[in-house]
Amino acid sequence: MEIVYQILKLLGSLGLFLYGMTLMSGALQKVAGEKMRSILAAMTSNSLKRVLTGLFITAIIQSSSATTVMVVSFVNAGLLSLVQSVGVIMGANIGTTVTAWIISLLGFKFDISVLSIPLIGVGFTLMMFKSKKKKSVGELIIGFSLLFLGLTFLKNSVPDLRANPEIFEFLQGWTKYGFGSVLIFVMIGTLLTIIMQSSSATMALTLVMSSYGWIPFEMAAAMVLGENIGTTITANIAAAVANVSARRAALAHLVFNIFGVIWVLTLFKPVLGVVSKITIAASGLDPFVSSEATLYGVSFLHTLFNITNTLLLVGFTKQIVKLVSYVIKSKDTEEVFRLKYIQGGVLSTAELSLSQAKAEITDFAKLAKQEFAYAREALRLCNSDKFDELYNKIEHYEQITDKVELEIANYLNNVSEGELSEESGRRLQAMYKIISEIESLGDSGYNIARILNRLRVHKKNFSDDVCDKLDHMFALLERAFDHMIDNLDKGYTKLDGISNAIDSEEQINEYRNILKEEHLFNLENNKYGYQTGVYYMDIVAECEKAGDYMINVSEAIIEIQ
Repeated sequence: MEIVYQILKLLGSLGLFLYGMTLMSGALQKVAGEKMRSILAAMTSNSLKRVLTGLFITAIIQSSSATTVMVVSFVNAGLLSLVQSVGVIMGANIGTTVTAWIISLLGFKFDISVLSIPLIGVGFTLMMFKSKKKKSVGELIIGFSLLFLGLTFLKNSVPDLRANPEIFEFLQGWTKYGFGSVLIFVMIGTLLTIIMQSSSATMALTLVMSSYGWIPFEMAAAMVLGENIGTTITANIAAAVANVSARRAALAHLVFNIFGVIWVLTLFKPVLGVVSKITIAASGLDPFVSSEATLYGVSFLHTLFNITNTLLLVGFTKQIVKLVSYVIKSKDTEEVFRLKYIQGGVLSTAELSLSQAKAEITDFAKLAKQEFAYAREALRLCNSDKFDELYNKIEHYEQITDKVELEIANYLNNVSEGELSEESGRRLQAMYKIISEIESLGDSGYNIARILNRLRVHKKNFSDDVCDKLDHMFALLERAFDHMIDNLDKGYTKLDGISNAIDSEEQINEYRNILKEEHLFNLENNKYGYQTGVYYMDIVAECEKAGDYMINVSEAIIEIQ
């Protein structure tokens, strides 16, 4: 029973540490979510900036898994290119080493658990405020406290080796196979990280085991290498349901870390020798001899591994992209109608999920534009056999717009259940309005096709002059579509006005008025019959309505500001 109790105590301590890490990381993402999105979305072609961005964000949110999942979703949403994402992931690998140093320098040298309970009191007080920002800061403080409380329990729950020598004997059994033992501990580090979904938690466990003499420095170093492979699994799981580019970004992370592990294993003894010298120079103790120095040796190895690996591979980013593109081939014919960006589900924070929704809505607008392009083509083909094919296409597009609106709305409903800043709350409300307007555009396109079909059924047709005038109206609509899509693509952060959309809408209205006046004159002069004129004016009215829907979209974007 004593052994079962010790195991449960160890698991509970690890669970508390992991929960604290998750809570702290989630709260940090809520507090800094908007800024992180802006930083990531503003990536340039500069490799150094990409690496520094990944490093900076991971150091702040204390989770390389969260950063890489975020990067994968940004690639999925088209906000980052594959080349850019590889640089950010490299930086994320360096950023995650900060966690090991926090644990090494604070978690073992000072008993932070003494402050943990008072800090939880401070965090709990902040969580009682109505302000979402203060609540997130409260969560952050509580997460930080639980993390170190869990670490303290983890240290205290490690059985005394002198009292339980059988544990040491068990582990010693795995260390007798020379280089084979190194590979075994690489596997253990990988599996533990996959199971716990956190390299930080596995790193904490490795530091505890090495500092208490459970495992020698060489085996702790091997576990660290395994953790670097295991941490890539989270991003690959997130990318499993994403698009081709996102899957490639996740695979690039795996390739990057596996390459690093291979070269370190090839030069294992010389690398550990370098780490040993650095540790002796910094602390005066040898990690091969002193368990206290092993703590710093493991942290130095983790940092050195990721920095050196990044320096070695940052110049080969394009080659890595070529490799993953070769492994994960894009299909020649993608499905025309499927959600491209939000099918992977809501991201770790509501703030970041809105970027995916924005990309999906922009794509939704392009879908509506294509429907109108078919309607414009159908106008000239009322009396041809191709009309039925076009009519069926337009009808299909209208059904798709209904479905896409519903799926985006469901996604936004899920996002709304998370913690949102005031600004993101406005974005969410604007998105609901925008998808409704775009769906109405889909209805208008279908209504035009139905009017043309009635014209055909009643054996009527438009003269070349009427077709030319309607074609000009469609040209105005196409320009309005382009302005609307451009405004959607820029979003509320880059949009400095919607004069382009306003001008297009005014031109549509003015041309509608001209056509209405001409219509009365044409009826009086019997240029076409009354019924044909009704169909003509119905299409003009539908086009004018479409113009209204489009200006409503641009107005919704600018209103977020």
